[in-house]
Amino acid sequence: MKPTVNTRARWAPSLARRAQVLKALAHPARLSILERLAKSRSCCCGDLVAGLPLAQATVSQHLAALKRAGLIQGTIAGPSVCYCIRAEAFRRALKDLEEYFALLGGKATAIEAACCPPHPTRRSSKGKRP
Repeated sequence: MKPTVNTRARWAPSLARRAQVLKALAHPARLSILERLAKSRSCCCGDLVAGLPLAQATVSQHLAALKRAGLIQGTIAGPSVCYCIRAEAFRRALKDLEEYFALLGGKATAIEAACCPPHPTRRSSKGKRP
């Protein structure tokens, strides 16, 4: 029997926002696109395609994911679209993620104390029994 998933779950807006940004950053192609945009300040889709080992359609899908997350913006320039990083959105996302990880980090001691102890029959990382 398959476990049921509540697809209508309502998440706090801050969690949904963080998840959207992290999801957008969770692919090497998107990170590469962001690096290229950071170096050049603005880049047309065709230039991005030429510098990546991906098809134009795939690059466009990655650009769309970054745009949905609000990290980049596109401007129509004749027959192509030029993209740039939305600096203010990046600063906001960075601040938000720093606050979130600081919150988790502050709870790390309690998390470690509550974590399951190692199983006595499992080997330690050095291959010896505890």
